[in-house]
Amino acid sequence: MSHLLRTRPATTDAMLAVFEDAATLRHALAFEAELARAEAAEGLIGKAEAEAIAMLCGSIAIDPAALATEAALAGTLAIPLVARLRKELPEAAAKALHKGATSQDVADIVLVRQIRDGHALLQADLGRTANALAALARRHAGTPAIGRTLLQDALPIGFGLRIAQWQAGIVAAVARLQDEVEQGAVLQFGGAAGTRAGLAGKGAAVSARLAAALSLPDAPPWQARRGGIAGIAAALAILVGALGKMARDVSLLAQNGVGEAREPAVPGRGGSSAMAHKRNPTGCQIVLSACLRAPGLVAGILAGLPAEEERGLGGWQAEGPALAELFLLAAGATEAMATVAEGLEIDEAAIARNLEAAALGGDIGESENLVAALLHRGG
Repeated sequence: MSHLLRTRPATTDAMLAVFEDAATLRHALAFEAELARAEAAEGLIGKAEAEAIAMLCGSIAIDPAALATEAALAGTLAIPLVARLRKELPEAAAKALHKGATSQDVADIVLVRQIRDGHALLQADLGRTANALAALARRHAGTPAIGRTLLQDALPIGFGLRIAQWQAGIVAAVARLQDEVEQGAVLQFGGAAGTRAGLAGKGAAVSARLAAALSLPDAPPWQARRGGIAGIAAALAILVGALGKMARDVSLLAQNGVGEAREPAVPGRGGSSAMAHKRNPTGCQIVLSACLRAPGLVAGILAGLPAEEERGLGGWQAEGPALAELFLLAAGATEAMATVAEGLEIDEAAIARNLEAAALGGDIGESENLVAALLHRGG
């Protein structure tokens, strides 16, 4: 069953592809193939068996719908996947498959590889947004505008200072997410109870080879320590919130009675099915909707942190769907704000008119210096 009519309006095709069934299977099969090769390199299984496993993992066709039904019964993707692979392998290779690994190793490897792919996708649109906002902030650093606090006229500011604050929040959130991904999206390979049992004391060597083959940082087993995943989830929500700050302000500035800024005109976007005259801030709508959804997803992941002993029940199993949704929301938000930032229409006449109506003078304080400081700090 396709859910694109519900999911696609809030995200991008590229991010949907990162978390689609084909990608999940590809990562799971890559884990089994590279584990076999790493173990063969350490003399734990035969090289012929390892190549048979790797060849099968690279060629087998699996119906995701059928596998999903089996996984629902088994409680994990790995059990039916490994069973299917073993049926296709010679006896010796079937016995060698999945040696020293467990179902959670497969699930966590799939998740962290998707996290890294998803994070890489976000970077381009986030860079577009940051660069466009920096240029706008510099251009309007000295443009006198009315500042507003508690939704009421306050004192004058440089219009560019408001934009520089958007940019600074987004840049800081990008850096936070980068740090969390680097620290938390790392190899998980611990086996049945996290001890790397059954590997003849070569678990660390196998782990190092596996990490290199899967392009992941090596790490000791962390299957019951979920803080790294929770940190990534929280950083995604903070990023969505930082984009939401910009979206909230742009939507307020675009109101008919204000008119100081509005989203770029894009054919087919922002109209109304009933009122042809309207130009709705649809990009802002995407982001603000994501802002409403993201905190609950993070709360669910945080609730799973008190994992039971060596492998928790129910907590880590809830992370994958929630993180996937967070990445989908973040992708939609970043794309929307990149488009808005690059085409933001700023009406200087409206800005001047609103400032004059407020009758609060034109002293913008140290706005220009603050713009320079914020942009310098963000790089």
